[in-house]
Amino acid sequence: MNPQLDSLEARFLELDAQLQDPAVASDPKRLRELSRTRAELEPVVQAIHRQRSLQHQLEEAESILADRDQDADLRGMAEAEVPELKAALREGEADLRRLLVPKDPRDARNVILEVRAGTGGEEAALFAGELFRMYTRFAERRGFRVAVLDHSEAERGGMKEVIAEITGEGAYSFFRFESGVHRVQRVPKTETQGRVHTSAATVAVMPEAEDIDVQINDKDLRIDEFCSGGKGGQSVNTTYSAVRVTHLPTGMVVQCQDERSKIKNLAKAMTVLRSRMLEKAQAEADAEAAAMRRSQVGSGDRSEKIRTYNFPQSRVTDHRVNVTTHQLDRFMEGELEPILEPLRAAHEAERLQQLEA
Repeated sequence: MNPQLDSLEARFLELDAQLQDPAVASDPKRLRELSRTRAELEPVVQAIHRQRSLQHQLEEAESILADRDQDADLRGMAEAEVPELKAALREGEADLRRLLVPKDPRDARNVILEVRAGTGGEEAALFAGELFRMYTRFAERRGFRVAVLDHSEAERGGMKEVIAEITGEGAYSFFRFESGVHRVQRVPKTETQGRVHTSAATVAVMPEAEDIDVQINDKDLRIDEFCSGGKGGQSVNTTYSAVRVTHLPTGMVVQCQDERSKIKNLAKAMTVLRSRMLEKAQAEADAEAAAMRRSQVGSGDRSEKIRTYNFPQSRVTDHRVNVTTHQLDRFMEGELEPILEPLRAAHEAERLQQLEA
């Protein structure tokens, strides 16, 4: 082992002791922070213990082989174990390197998800609605909560635009790879000659910003109130509960109308605004770093097509990692793992490569 691993193990034990402190238990914010840090360290400490156990077993086996007076059967067992233990140690070393890659602090955050119909008219709006349903199903399977902040329905079904907040520990780590252009190929219901049409929807995924991430001056805001539109009952449509917030320096506009309370709509609109501003700042920083990178796995660049959904062939292809699944129906029901896991693995491999460079 090395001093870095010893330090991590000591930190883990220290966190265990702190979590037993009654003063910490009575401070929910502190308790949450320490528990999160401990949970992040636990897989590393477990891997360290496995490596130490394997190393001890290897030393014992080699000691038996070095002792000529040992029983022949015992020496035979030790001889068979040595290559297996060495292989396990090598594999464990690779796992440790992966676990030691610094976590993106944004991964633990909630998500602001925006899905918009792109090129393709009515078919694009229908596809946007189906994408949002897919993400809702996936979130529910993972135990996340989805709250619609604003939406605009298309005349013949589907969504022109929908903005939602997805809350749950680690939500961003799962949704971060969905940003980009999603292309669909299928025969629209209105197509009489059976021709396959191509449409698209855009997806934006932003980690939810906190007050400390983005400072917004009240004087830079224009807040307009208006009556909510769409379905929702009398009070939604007749009271000035909907809110539109304009950030004057950047021209960013956010509106929220899904709550009956003006105060709640304003709070949610500000959450979206902060998240968009944080994403803008992060995108500018990423653009500088991208000039020094060869690949852009999971970059969230919306100018490029990231995935194709081909309904006639029941095929979904992610173009960033060149992975295809032929279970489109299950994928659209929120079973994203066949493509999500390779994306996560590629992202981890890239970060590890950067760390070792």
